[in-house]
Amino acid sequence: MGYLNRSKSELEKDYSALLAKFKEFKGKGLNLNMARGKPGKEQLDLSSPMLDIINSKSNFAGENDFDCRNYGVLEGIDECRKLFGEILGVDYKKVMVGGSSSLNMMFDTISCMMTKSISKGCKPWYEVKNRKFLCPVPGYDRHFGITQYYDFEMIPVPMTENGPDMDMVEDLVSNDDSIKGIWCVPKYSNPQGITYSDETVRRFASLKPAAKDFRIMWDNAYCVHDIADTPDNLLNIMDECEKCGNEDLPILFCSTSKITFPGAGVAAMAASDANMKIFKERYNYEVISYDKLNMLRHALFLKNYDGVVAHMQKHKKILKPKFEIVLNTLESELKDLGFANWTNPNGGYFVSVDVMEGTAKRVVALCKEAGVVLTGAGATYPLGNDPKDSNIRIAPTFPPNDELQTAMDVFCICAKLAACERLLGK
Repeated sequence: MGYLNRSKSELEKDYSALLAKFKEFKGKGLNLNMARGKPGKEQLDLSSPMLDIINSKSNFAGENDFDCRNYGVLEGIDECRKLFGEILGVDYKKVMVGGSSSLNMMFDTISCMMTKSISKGCKPWYEVKNRKFLCPVPGYDRHFGITQYYDFEMIPVPMTENGPDMDMVEDLVSNDDSIKGIWCVPKYSNPQGITYSDETVRRFASLKPAAKDFRIMWDNAYCVHDIADTPDNLLNIMDECEKCGNEDLPILFCSTSKITFPGAGVAAMAASDANMKIFKERYNYEVISYDKLNMLRHALFLKNYDGVVAHMQKHKKILKPKFEIVLNTLESELKDLGFANWTNPNGGYFVSVDVMEGTAKRVVALCKEAGVVLTGAGATYPLGNDPKDSNIRIAPTFPPNDELQTAMDVFCICAKLAACERLLGK
């Protein structure tokens, strides 16, 4: 019987039993973390052989015999550009390879458009009063943080099973020239694990923005991060935009952060020639070149798209059991109680859970009290404001499996405890 159908006396009995279990876990002095999407040690170990590829006796020459130890090649070495071109599905000549962080490249991209017109006849965004940005929710907190930093009004756009609500996106974008862009995680979205449908991608590609400098920030962070045996497929946004004469609309990003090493990977962006010309002008002043030895190391280790896919199969073997632990525990502990629901993604790094409305912050606080750290409630909404106080992002990847199971047991107890408290008015 669901919690909503139980009598007060039944709920009081449940509450007492849950409180006893909670105190038991609290007494164990746990120190468990499911807060961020960090790869676990087993995953990091998969790429350790890459560190042996280049040493003091290596030939440091990339294609065209360029010495990767030296200055130069702002856009990155060709072999790494070609690798990312395959991953993103674009001509490698549209690719720029940067440092270790795609988030850094996204920040720089927004910063560039703040100070430099990206489209002829448009003002730099800092001159646009009441500038706005669309934010699919629930979404990635660090995306929202960038537009918050630059004082955009952030407009939440609800996610559907096919991606952002495109009726809302089309209406807003076509009627308001102060809306300058939208954040997108198109495959295995953070946190829900939704992959945009073909129709959604085509509707993005055929947008007719009132602002000529409107841009789609297409963060394809999980493009090769499949977990299920039947992975999702994402339509190529660049191809669709070119068909519609909208090749300047998308700016694509990805990295090897969750393929090799998060702190020492390689990031890349891809855009039209017109967009990239503006960005490279900024980068010319910002940096002489990025770490080409790291680019070479990655290119030699991963080789090509097939090499990336083979490497990600090793990640899948590690991650699939972790997601099964999360989903099986949610299923066994919360399914029949009627107050929670969650996603069952085919890939990515997260499971999105909606607990009883008005209790997410309480659940996170209870978990912390019991020694389990979660991403803050509300983080998946702009300014941390989840209007229903219900969404919680679970990151299963970092803890060892036994610790993950314990953390999920604690999470479910806290979710039930918070629901009982709310229904009982405690």
